[in-house]
Amino acid sequence: MPTKTTRTPAPASESANGSTPAAAPGTAALPRYVEIANELREHIESAALAPHTLLPSERELSETHRVSRMTARQALTLLENEGYVYRRPPRGTFVAEPRVLFRLGSFSAEVARAGRHPGARLLWAEIATPSPSVQDALGLAAGEQVHALQRLRLADAEPLAIETTYIPAALTPGLLQQPLEGSLWTLLRDNYGIVPTHARATLQFIVTDDRSASLLRLRSAAPGILQTRKTYDQSGRCIEFARDIYRADRAAFEFDAIVQPPALPQPA
Repeated sequence: MPTKTTRTPAPASESANGSTPAAAPGTAALPRYVEIANELREHIESAALAPHTLLPSERELSETHRVSRMTARQALTLLENEGYVYRRPPRGTFVAEPRVLFRLGSFSAEVARAGRHPGARLLWAEIATPSPSVQDALGLAAGEQVHALQRLRLADAEPLAIETTYIPAALTPGLLQQPLEGSLWTLLRDNYGIVPTHARATLQFIVTDDRSASLLRLRSAAPGILQTRKTYDQSGRCIEFARDIYRADRAAFEFDAIVQPPALPQPA
């Protein structure tokens, strides 16, 4: 059974509009709900509050911090939107599992690196004539087909992403008859001798549509992250084009790059 936490009373109470009393000249006061959220976030990030710990209720937070219940609710809603907590009415609000930190690579490998069990559920698969954008991304000639498939990607049975993937059919005969619940990159390497060596991707924040939100167990119009990715083999050939929608509250992305200093202006 999760353990409730308690809070030390805040040094200042809120004013009638839910903000802190006037700050010192030249400074800007944070709204009280942001201050409360910051305190709870610090406890979560420092592991003082473990995943699935029951947080104080809105009433308890309002009494501890001497604020209105509306202000306490705003603090919890902010943390929920950031993915730090989740709600289970009528039981309460709990600390969420840490986000899965992804690098640009195999979903299965990245989830396993985070200490969780990766999985996939096939939603649909077909041999198709690619759209112009997919044809261009894969560098296909007119009339060439692709293996197109969509999978719900899981971490410990929790849905994290919807992957829509296109692979040249000529490179991968019989692909759709293979088991598609694991890493496609491993399947390409082991069954077709195709070794992914590098990838390029763009990330965009989006609003999920009703179908995506339902599959990812999100509320309607929840925020998501769209990753558009091209994967190449050692010869520089594009072997995969994908559009993946990640849960913005459960996934984070890490990038590593060599940064070149800006060029100094040349003397006149």
